[in-house]
Amino acid sequence: MAGDAKIDAVVCIPTFRRPDWLARTLKSLAEQAPGFGFAIVVVDNDARDPLGAKLARDFFSSHDIPNAVFVEENQGNCFAINRAFGEALDAFPEADCFLMIDDDEIALPGWLAEMVGLARETGADIVGGPVFRVFEGQAPQAIRQHQLFISINGATREIDQLHGSGNCLIRRHVFGRLGAPFFDLRFNYLGGGDMDFFTRCRKAGYRTYWCAGAQINEFVPAERISARFLMTRSIRTGSINYLVDRKNGLSAVAAILKNAISLGLSVGRSLAVLFRTGHLIPASHPFLVSVGRFFAAFGFLPAPYKASDKP
Repeated sequence: MAGDAKIDAVVCIPTFRRPDWLARTLKSLAEQAPGFGFAIVVVDNDARDPLGAKLARDFFSSHDIPNAVFVEENQGNCFAINRAFGEALDAFPEADCFLMIDDDEIALPGWLAEMVGLARETGADIVGGPVFRVFEGQAPQAIRQHQLFISINGATREIDQLHGSGNCLIRRHVFGRLGAPFFDLRFNYLGGGDMDFFTRCRKAGYRTYWCAGAQINEFVPAERISARFLMTRSIRTGSINYLVDRKNGLSAVAAILKNAISLGLSVGRSLAVLFRTGHLIPASHPFLVSVGRFFAAFGFLPAPYKASDKP
């Protein structure tokens, strides 16, 4: 840990085998000028070869930013995120606002000030902001408008809940009430721990605001616009939705009924997307989400966050 100034906000970054991308993320944070003290916590989830932690330490050696860098030996998405938030809460006890940005994202100018400013102005417990995709390969317009790449948008306002953690702010008291582990480890390899967390926040009565001016760019490499990747991710989305439903009170019978209704409606929805875009991949999304719900009901879950032995 480094830095002695009063810290009002902490930005958490879980990272895994993307040191070059992490450098880009850190640079965008170093360029923030929010008018209050902030710190950065980096958690590298590659204990075998923690290049991200090394990169972060090298970066902070030449930047006057309070920071803490850790290596999380337990592999998986939720382990890394929980470690980041947990260490941030302990290391910076004066901080009230805890933000998260992924290592494939950069914060645009004013991001940190906008997020914290809205939380203070409204008393919001949670704040989220838009994530704009920057495609690094040649992507047809229909793919760019794929539902998986669509973020909440519109004016700054109170909303029901967030669904992802790639651009979020959470107040300290939220963690205190929900308790650890913050992101349920059942979602560790599947993903969706953020959706489950924010669903629990909604059910607990926490207020969530959308901050239109707090913008982040997410870089989408060419391999993430392939048919295989997008169709697999659509199935995973359905599996996550099913597990979140079951975990948050939907009975087995009601969940199966919801699956059946979803499957029936998905055919018409997929056809509507096909007629609108003329492209099979985005059109397959509603149907594959429904398929993913059935996969989860029968215990077949993808594990995209489970690392292979090779870097």
